[in-house]
Amino acid sequence: MNKFERISQKQFEEDFGEPYPPVSYNDIVLPRRVTERSAGYDIFSPMNVMLSPGESVKIPTGIRVILDSNKFFAIVPRSSLGFKYRLQLDNTIGIVDADYSGADNEGHIWIKLTNDSKENKTVFISKGMALAQGIICSYAITDDDDAAGIRRGGIGSTSESALT
Repeated sequence: MNKFERISQKQFEEDFGEPYPPVSYNDIVLPRRVTERSAGYDIFSPMNVMLSPGESVKIPTGIRVILDSNKFFAIVPRSSLGFKYRLQLDNTIGIVDADYSGADNEGHIWIKLTNDSKENKTVFISKGMALAQGIICSYAITDDDDAAGIRRGGIGSTSESALT
């Protein structure tokens, strides 16, 4: 089963504290495809964000993705924002593993953006605007794969200290 969900109200309240502007739990919009042949699911901003050239912002989306065990969710920039403003994801491509939804942070997906404009353009992302897109992808493992760790932590948690 592959599906999107909101994080819990409790996790929302923890993650949407300072320095974020007031956001309502009802402002969280689940990702969706716009056309029947779109590969990517648009990921929407739950708040207004203004980015001057050189600025970065970490945006809590309020969403998580539940994936089959042989899938991952690849988060990539929206082409239009990259072309118009040189808006970039700080990790270039975000990979959300299938076991991330069970992490301590409920698999809450955060997106960090940087305005790398070389033309001194300020970017305004309004609440409800698509700020990135994600693609559900299948993957294969090697015949001799022996991964046995179990994720506990959230973002960046696949180091040895965060696994059981």
